[in-house]
Amino acid sequence: MTLALDVIRITPFDRARGWSDLNPEERRRRAILAVRDQDAEALWSLTEAYLTLHGSSGTATSPRTLKAYRWAVNRYLTYAGAQAVNLLRAGSSDGVRFIRTVEAEGLSASSTRVQLAGVRLFYSALRWANATQAAPFSDVKPVREKTAAWDKRSPYTHEEVQILLDHADERMHALILLCAHSGLRISEALVVRRADVNLDGRELTVRHGKGGKQRRVVIGETLIRALKRLPEQQESLIGGSYPAAVERLHRLCLRAGVSYRGYHALRHYAGTRLTKEGASLDDVARHLGHSALETARIYAKWSDDGLRRRVGSW
Repeated sequence: MTLALDVIRITPFDRARGWSDLNPEERRRRAILAVRDQDAEALWSLTEAYLTLHGSSGTATSPRTLKAYRWAVNRYLTYAGAQAVNLLRAGSSDGVRFIRTVEAEGLSASSTRVQLAGVRLFYSALRWANATQAAPFSDVKPVREKTAAWDKRSPYTHEEVQILLDHADERMHALILLCAHSGLRISEALVVRRADVNLDGRELTVRHGKGGKQRRVVIGETLIRALKRLPEQQESLIGGSYPAAVERLHRLCLRAGVSYRGYHALRHYAGTRLTKEGASLDDVARHLGHSALETARIYAKWSDDGLRRRVGSW
Protein backbone atom coordinates (compact mmCIF):
# COMPACT_ATOMS: atom_id res chain seq x y z
CA MET A 1 0.00 0.00 0.00
CA THR A 2 1.33 3.39 -0.99
CA LEU A 3 0.72 6.32 1.29
CA ALA A 4 0.50 9.76 -0.29
CA LEU A 5 1.76 12.48 2.00
CA ASP A 6 0.42 15.98 1.52
CA VAL A 7 3.10 18.59 2.06
CA ILE A 8 1.67 21.46 4.06
CA ARG A 9 3.33 24.71 3.14
CA ILE A 10 3.19 27.43 5.77
CA THR A 11 3.11 30.86 4.14
CA PRO A 12 4.12 34.20 5.73
CA PHE A 13 0.42 35.09 5.85
CA ASP A 14 -0.33 31.88 7.77
CA ARG A 15 2.34 32.82 10.29
CA ALA A 16 1.04 36.39 10.49
CA ARG A 17 -2.45 35.16 11.31
CA GLY A 18 -1.06 33.57 14.44
CA TRP A 19 -0.72 37.12 15.78
CA SER A 20 -3.46 38.97 13.90
CA ASP A 21 -6.22 36.52 14.93
CA LEU A 22 -5.54 37.13 18.61
CA ASN A 23 -7.72 39.59 20.42
CA PRO A 24 -5.79 42.81 21.15
CA GLU A 25 -5.32 42.12 24.85
CA GLU A 26 -3.94 38.62 24.24
CA ARG A 27 -1.60 39.93 21.53
CA ARG A 28 -0.35 42.57 23.96
CA ARG A 29 0.11 39.98 26.72
CA ARG A 30 2.14 37.64 24.49
CA ALA A 31 4.33 40.45 23.15
CA ILE A 32 5.16 41.68 26.66
CA LEU A 33 5.86 38.12 27.76
CA ALA A 34 8.22 37.61 24.81
CA VAL A 35 10.09 40.80 25.73
CA ARG A 36 10.34 39.75 29.38
CA ASP A 37 11.69 36.32 28.46
CA GLN A 38 13.98 37.68 25.70
CA ASP A 39 12.25 35.21 23.38
CA ALA A 40 13.96 36.07 20.08
CA GLU A 41 11.87 33.60 18.08
CA ALA A 42 8.55 35.00 19.30
CA LEU A 43 9.69 38.60 18.88
CA TRP A 44 10.80 37.92 15.32
CA SER A 45 7.50 36.21 14.49
CA LEU A 46 5.67 39.30 15.78
CA THR A 47 7.90 41.54 13.65
CA GLU A 48 7.41 39.36 10.56
CA ALA A 49 3.65 39.34 11.13
CA TYR A 50 3.56 43.14 11.26
CA LEU A 51 5.68 43.41 8.10
CA THR A 52 3.47 40.91 6.25
CA LEU A 53 0.25 42.65 7.25
CA HIS A 54 1.31 46.29 7.14
CA GLY A 55 4.48 46.45 5.03
CA SER A 56 4.39 47.84 1.50
CA SER A 57 5.33 44.46 -0.03
CA GLY A 58 2.97 42.40 2.11
CA THR A 59 3.28 38.66 1.50
CA ALA A 60 5.65 39.36 -1.43
CA THR A 61 8.45 40.50 0.89
CA SER A 62 11.53 38.67 -0.37
CA PRO A 63 13.30 35.99 1.72
CA ARG A 64 16.44 38.10 1.43
CA THR A 65 14.71 41.10 3.05
CA LEU A 66 13.25 38.92 5.80
CA LYS A 67 16.67 37.46 6.51
CA ALA A 68 18.26 40.92 6.70
CA TYR A 69 15.61 42.27 9.07
CA ARG A 70 15.80 39.20 11.26
CA TRP A 71 19.55 39.68 11.47
CA ALA A 72 18.96 43.26 12.62
CA VAL A 73 16.37 42.30 15.25
CA ASN A 74 18.54 39.52 16.69
CA ARG A 75 21.55 41.82 16.79
CA TYR A 76 19.57 44.46 18.68
CA LEU A 77 18.18 41.92 21.15
CA THR A 78 21.71 40.70 21.88
CA TYR A 79 22.88 44.28 22.37
CA ALA A 80 19.91 45.16 24.58
CA GLY A 81 20.53 42.12 26.77
CA ALA A 82 24.22 42.95 27.20
CA GLN A 83 23.53 46.63 27.92
CA ALA A 84 20.49 46.02 30.15
CA VAL A 85 18.27 48.11 27.86
CA ASN A 86 14.59 48.05 28.87
CA LEU A 87 13.09 47.27 25.46
CA LEU A 88 9.66 48.61 26.33
CA ARG A 89 11.02 51.88 27.72
CA ALA A 90 13.96 52.47 25.40
CA GLY A 91 14.61 56.08 24.43
CA SER A 92 16.40 57.86 21.61
CA SER A 93 19.71 57.69 23.49
CA ASP A 94 19.45 53.88 23.47
CA GLY A 95 18.75 53.93 19.76
CA VAL A 96 21.68 56.21 18.98
CA ARG A 97 24.09 54.13 21.06
CA PHE A 98 23.06 50.93 19.28
CA ILE A 99 23.57 52.39 15.79
CA ARG A 100 26.90 53.95 16.76
CA THR A 101 27.98 50.58 18.16
CA VAL A 102 27.06 48.94 14.86
CA GLU A 103 29.07 51.55 12.96
CA ALA A 104 32.05 51.17 15.30
CA GLU A 105 32.11 47.44 14.55
CA GLY A 106 32.93 48.26 10.94
CA LEU A 107 29.57 47.58 9.31
CA SER A 108 29.17 49.39 6.00
CA ALA A 109 26.82 52.36 5.67
CA SER A 110 24.37 50.34 3.57
CA SER A 111 24.35 47.47 6.10
CA THR A 112 23.88 49.95 8.93
CA ARG A 113 20.81 51.34 7.14
CA VAL A 114 19.43 47.80 6.96
CA GLN A 115 20.00 47.41 10.70
CA LEU A 116 18.18 50.67 11.32
CA ALA A 117 15.24 49.64 9.12
CA GLY A 118 15.02 46.31 10.91
CA VAL A 119 14.94 47.71 14.44
CA ARG A 120 12.45 50.42 13.43
CA LEU A 121 10.24 47.65 12.10
CA PHE A 122 10.65 45.76 15.37
CA TYR A 123 9.35 48.72 17.37
CA SER A 124 6.51 49.27 14.92
CA ALA A 125 5.49 45.67 15.63
CA LEU A 126 5.65 46.21 19.40
CA ARG A 127 3.50 49.33 19.07
CA TRP A 128 1.06 47.40 16.87
CA ALA A 129 0.76 44.86 19.69
CA ASN A 130 0.24 47.80 22.09
CA ALA A 131 3.12 46.49 24.17
CA THR A 132 4.85 49.89 24.19
CA GLN A 133 4.74 53.37 22.73
CA ALA A 134 8.54 53.59 22.59
CA ALA A 135 10.14 54.64 19.31
CA PRO A 136 13.87 54.87 20.12
CA PHE A 137 14.97 54.89 16.49
CA SER A 138 12.54 57.42 15.04
CA ASP A 139 15.09 60.26 15.00
CA VAL A 140 18.27 58.20 14.64
CA LYS A 141 20.35 58.75 11.51
CA PRO A 142 23.36 56.69 10.47
CA VAL A 143 26.62 58.41 9.59
CA ARG A 144 26.55 59.55 5.97
CA GLU A 145 28.43 57.47 3.45
CA LYS A 146 31.73 59.16 2.67
CA THR A 147 32.69 56.92 -0.22
CA ALA A 148 31.11 57.55 -3.61
CA ALA A 149 28.83 54.73 -4.79
CA TRP A 150 31.12 53.84 -7.70
CA ASP A 151 34.16 53.54 -5.42
CA LYS A 152 32.62 51.20 -2.85
CA ARG A 153 32.96 48.01 -4.87
CA SER A 154 34.59 48.13 -8.27
CA PRO A 155 33.86 45.37 -10.79
CA TYR A 156 36.18 42.53 -11.70
CA THR A 157 38.07 43.29 -14.89
CA HIS A 158 37.45 41.31 -18.06
CA GLU A 159 40.80 39.59 -17.63
CA GLU A 160 39.99 38.62 -14.03
CA VAL A 161 36.65 37.12 -15.04
CA GLN A 162 38.35 35.04 -17.73
CA ILE A 163 40.96 33.81 -15.25
CA LEU A 164 38.24 32.80 -12.78
CA LEU A 165 36.40 30.92 -15.53
CA ASP A 166 39.60 29.12 -16.53
CA HIS A 167 40.08 27.84 -12.96
CA ALA A 168 36.43 27.01 -12.18
CA ASP A 169 34.70 23.63 -12.23
CA GLU A 170 31.49 23.26 -14.28
CA ARG A 171 29.12 24.33 -11.50
CA MET A 172 31.20 27.34 -10.52
CA HIS A 173 31.75 28.20 -14.20
CA ALA A 174 27.98 28.45 -14.68
CA LEU A 175 27.50 30.44 -11.46
CA ILE A 176 30.13 33.01 -12.46
CA LEU A 177 28.49 33.46 -15.86
CA LEU A 178 25.02 33.81 -14.33
CA CYS A 179 26.37 36.76 -12.34
CA ALA A 180 28.94 38.19 -14.79
CA HIS A 181 27.00 37.79 -18.06
CA SER A 182 23.35 37.70 -17.01
CA GLY A 183 23.93 40.16 -14.16
CA LEU A 184 22.09 38.12 -11.54
CA ARG A 185 22.47 38.79 -7.85
CA ILE A 186 23.96 35.81 -6.05
CA SER A 187 20.65 35.22 -4.23
CA GLU A 188 18.93 35.04 -7.64
CA ALA A 189 21.57 32.83 -9.26
CA LEU A 190 21.49 30.18 -6.53
CA VAL A 191 17.77 29.49 -6.98
CA VAL A 192 17.60 29.33 -10.79
CA ARG A 193 15.88 26.11 -11.82
CA ARG A 194 16.19 24.22 -15.08
CA ALA A 195 12.54 25.07 -15.79
CA ASP A 196 13.44 28.78 -15.62
CA VAL A 197 15.79 28.51 -18.62
CA ASN A 198 14.52 28.77 -22.19
CA LEU A 199 17.50 27.76 -24.32
CA ASP A 200 15.66 28.16 -27.62
CA GLY A 201 14.46 31.63 -26.63
CA ARG A 202 17.89 32.44 -25.18
CA GLU A 203 16.48 33.78 -21.93
CA LEU A 204 15.96 32.83 -18.32
CA THR A 205 13.30 33.88 -15.85
CA VAL A 206 14.37 35.34 -12.52
CA ARG A 207 11.52 34.46 -10.18
CA HIS A 208 12.92 35.69 -6.88
CA GLY A 209 14.36 39.10 -7.69
CA LYS A 210 14.84 41.98 -5.30
CA GLY A 211 11.54 42.98 -3.75
CA GLY A 212 9.96 39.75 -4.99
CA LYS A 213 9.94 41.00 -8.57
CA GLN A 214 10.12 38.66 -11.56
CA ARG A 215 11.98 39.47 -14.76
CA ARG A 216 13.35 37.86 -17.91
CA VAL A 217 17.04 38.06 -18.75
CA VAL A 218 18.74 37.50 -22.09
CA ILE A 219 21.45 34.82 -21.99
CA GLY A 220 24.43 34.48 -24.32
CA GLU A 221 26.02 31.56 -26.10
CA THR A 222 28.79 31.14 -23.52
CA LEU A 223 26.31 30.76 -20.67
CA ILE A 224 24.11 28.45 -22.72
CA ARG A 225 27.05 26.10 -23.28
CA ALA A 226 27.91 26.21 -19.57
CA LEU A 227 24.33 25.39 -18.55
CA LYS A 228 24.18 22.45 -20.99
CA ARG A 229 27.20 20.93 -19.27
CA LEU A 230 25.44 20.76 -15.90
CA PRO A 231 23.83 17.44 -14.84
CA GLU A 232 20.40 17.19 -16.46
CA GLN A 233 18.80 15.41 -13.48
CA GLN A 234 19.24 18.49 -11.28
CA GLU A 235 16.12 20.62 -10.97
CA SER A 236 18.14 23.40 -9.35
CA LEU A 237 21.02 24.45 -11.60
CA ILE A 238 23.32 25.75 -8.87
CA GLY A 239 21.65 25.38 -5.48
CA GLY A 240 23.41 25.50 -2.14
CA SER A 241 23.54 28.20 0.51
CA TYR A 242 24.92 31.71 0.27
CA PRO A 243 27.73 31.09 2.81
CA ALA A 244 28.82 27.99 0.87
CA ALA A 245 28.83 29.98 -2.38
CA VAL A 246 30.95 32.70 -0.79
CA GLU A 247 33.42 30.12 0.45
CA ARG A 248 33.66 28.58 -3.03
CA LEU A 249 34.40 31.96 -4.60
CA HIS A 250 37.00 32.71 -1.92
CA ARG A 251 38.78 29.43 -2.72
CA LEU A 252 38.52 30.02 -6.47
CA CYS A 253 39.99 33.53 -6.22
CA LEU A 254 42.85 32.23 -4.11
CA ARG A 255 43.52 29.42 -6.59
CA ALA A 256 43.32 31.76 -9.58
CA GLY A 257 45.35 34.57 -8.03
CA VAL A 258 42.50 37.06 -8.34
CA SER A 259 41.64 39.56 -5.59
CA TYR A 260 38.33 38.57 -3.98
CA ARG A 261 35.62 41.23 -4.35
CA GLY A 262 32.46 39.19 -3.85
CA TYR A 263 29.71 38.13 -6.22
CA HIS A 264 28.24 41.60 -6.60
CA ALA A 265 31.42 42.72 -8.35
CA LEU A 266 30.58 40.13 -11.05
CA ARG A 267 27.18 41.77 -11.47
CA HIS A 268 28.95 45.13 -11.70
CA TYR A 269 31.14 43.62 -14.43
CA ALA A 270 28.01 42.84 -16.46
CA GLY A 271 26.74 46.41 -16.19
CA THR A 272 30.13 47.92 -16.94
CA ARG A 273 30.69 45.70 -19.99
CA LEU A 274 27.26 46.51 -21.40
CA THR A 275 27.93 50.23 -20.99
CA LYS A 276 31.37 49.98 -22.62
CA GLU A 277 29.81 48.19 -25.58
CA GLY A 278 27.36 51.04 -26.11
CA ALA A 279 24.21 49.79 -24.37
CA SER A 280 21.81 52.49 -23.22
CA LEU A 281 21.19 53.05 -19.54
CA ASP A 282 17.66 51.77 -20.13
CA ASP A 283 19.02 48.48 -21.51
CA VAL A 284 21.50 48.16 -18.63
CA ALA A 285 18.79 48.81 -16.04
CA ARG A 286 16.44 46.31 -17.68
CA HIS A 287 19.12 43.61 -17.92
CA LEU A 288 20.12 44.00 -14.25
CA GLY A 289 16.60 44.50 -12.94
CA HIS A 290 17.05 48.05 -11.68
CA SER A 291 13.81 49.95 -11.15
CA ALA A 292 15.50 53.34 -11.65
CA LEU A 293 17.81 54.49 -14.43
CA GLU A 294 19.83 56.47 -11.90
CA THR A 295 21.08 53.22 -10.38
CA ALA A 296 22.55 52.19 -13.74
CA ARG A 297 24.61 55.39 -14.02
CA ILE A 298 27.26 53.88 -11.76
CA TYR A 299 28.29 51.57 -14.62
CA ALA A 300 28.74 54.51 -16.94
CA LYS A 301 31.29 55.92 -14.50
CA TRP A 302 33.24 52.66 -14.31
CA SER A 303 33.25 52.24 -18.10
CA ASP A 304 34.21 55.81 -18.98
CA ASP A 305 37.94 56.01 -19.69
CA GLY A 306 37.57 59.33 -21.52
CA LEU A 307 38.55 61.51 -18.56
CA ARG A 308 41.57 59.33 -17.85
CA ARG A 309 42.73 59.61 -21.48
CA ARG A 310 42.20 63.37 -21.59
CA VAL A 311 43.90 64.24 -18.31
CA GLY A 312 46.60 61.66 -18.94
CA SER A 313 47.76 63.60 -21.99
CA TRP A 314 48.19 66.89 -20.10
